[in-house]
Formats: sequence, structure tokens, C-alpha cells
Amino acid sequence: MSNVNLLVFGVYPYVALAVCLIGSWARFDLSQYSWKAGSSQIFNRTPADQRYMRVASNLFHVGVLFILAGHFVGLLTPEAIYHRFIGTAEKQMLAMVSGGFFGMLCFFGLIMLLYRRVFNPRVRASSSFSDMMILVVLLAQLSLGLMTIVASTQHLDGSVMVMLADWAQYTVTLQPQLAAEAIAPVGLVYKLHVALGLTLFVLFPFTRLVHFVSAPVWYLGRRYQIVRQKG
Repeated sequence: MSNVNLLVFGVYPYVALAVCLIGSWARFDLSQYSWKAGSSQIFNRTPADQRYMRVASNLFHVGVLFILAGHFVGLLTPEAIYHRFIGTAEKQMLAMVSGGFFGMLCFFGLIMLLYRRVFNPRVRASSSFSDMMILVVLLAQLSLGLMTIVASTQHLDGSVMVMLADWAQYTVTLQPQLAAEAIAPVGLVYKLHVALGLTLFVLFPFTRLVHFVSAPVWYLGRRYQIVRQKG
């Protein structure tokens, strides 16, 4: 096992998580007004613009939520648990089919959102560098994820999926050496997908992605607001 492999897949996950947690805490503490999604729906001037935004946003968010849930369950569920219900090869096929479906939903939604942000003059004028950058990074990460599905057709026994799950489980149980050893044999496209995924944790506190962990629970306990129409 090379030192680069150990640094990227053994050490970097903890660095990325530390940056994510500390950076998010610092941003929320020092700049709460920047903690938002930065919605651009106000620029939807026509019904067609509104429909376009609604379709693009729904495709992206539905896709990404299912993808994240699938990664969480698929990578962190021990073999001893899921083997009670499904075999390794069948689990991989399920992951490929569901991941491919929701990945394509997310991909088309993301393409639509990126197109709107680049080619709509009003939206582009209101966008920051981080708004554009994070969409491009997400598109690259999603593309790599879809490429891993294609690569997985070459080994349908689930062996690579098991190695990736071992890496994730060794990482969360604070065993970086074993984690790096577990992921060392997998192909380059999987490693790029994992490395870029870890980089998203680094970028998280500095972009609009922070709204992902925001829940307006305080609305449940606040007083009612009375809103009246003019005239």
C-alpha cells in the first residue's frame, strides 16, 4: 500500500470531516445570515420559468436524497446484517439499478439547474463563484458515480462493493490503516469518486450546501403572523 493511498483514504477522511464540522460551526456562529440556500426563484418571471425551475429542482433533490440514503445504508450496513435478507451479488445489483435510476434523475436535474444558472442573465448576475463551482463539482461527482455503475458490470459478484463498504466501516470505527488497505485494490474510478466525495465535505461549510442540514424547527413554536392584502 502506497503512502498516497494511506493519506487520501486513511487520513483525508478525518481532515475533511474536521473541516466540515469546525467550518460549519464557525460559519453559523459568525455569519448566520449567510447560512441559506440563496434561492433564485424570485427571478422566475414567467410560468414557463417557474415550471422549469420546479422540474429541475425536484429532479435534483429527489435524486440526491435517495442517492445519499443509498450510500449511507449500503456502505455502513455490516454483511452479517444484510446477509439475513439478501446476498452480496443481489445487493450490488439492487444498488446498481436504484443508483442508476436516481442518479439519472439527479443528473438531468443538475444539468437543468446549471444551464439555468449559466444562461439566464438575471440568475447568472446574482450568482457567486461558489454557486457555480459547487454545481460543477456536484456534476463531476455524479458523473463519476454513474461511471462506477458501468465499471461494476465487470464484476457482478459484489467484491468491489464489499471492499468499499469495508473502507467506510473501518473509517467510521477509527481504523485508518485498515480502511486504506481495504480500498487499495479497487479501480481508479471508484477511488476518484470517493476522494471527490470527501472533498465535498471540505467545501460544505463554504457553499450553499449548508442548507442541507438546516431545519426550521423554530417555526413550530413561534407566534402566528397576520398577513393582510392591500385594499
